Amino acid sequence: MTLQSLAPITALRFSRWAYAMVNAGHVLAIALVVGGAIPLSLRLFGLWPSVPRAALVRVLSLTAGIGLGLALMSGSLLFATRAPEYVANPAFQIKMALILTGASSAVLAHVRHGWALDGASHRAARGIAVVSVICWIGALVSGRLIAFMNG
Repeated sequence: MTLQSLAPITALRFSRWAYAMVNAGHVLAIALVVGGAIPLSLRLFGLWPSVPRAALVRVLSLTAGIGLGLALMSGSLLFATRAPEYVANPAFQIKMALILTGASSAVLAHVRHGWALDGASHRAARGIAVVSVICWIGALVSGRLIAFMNG
């Protein structure tokens, strides 16, 4: 029995409304990830110096983290509907690599420099921001390309 032949996944694949709801949830989750990560990265680059970095980091990291969790859940359901096609798709492979890199980098940054990243030097903060922008914008673009690339 394959993943996509499981009854709940088959129901999701053939239900216009259920699939649309999961897909919309995935889009919302991605908006939370990117909407948290990009402004946070801009602050780490030095934008908005009058706004305390620690306060923004706490709020935006949590926003991005919740979005990532929701994206992983909704994305797993979407993946299960066409797993063999997605696994063979180069855009999907790139997206997964960028998500893994972006998430790992964020966790490592918080472990290394504290939850609010207040232990990060200006140079370290810029490095964290560069990796974040590349990974999350790259994952967003790769995700959109999945529909246009075949394995």
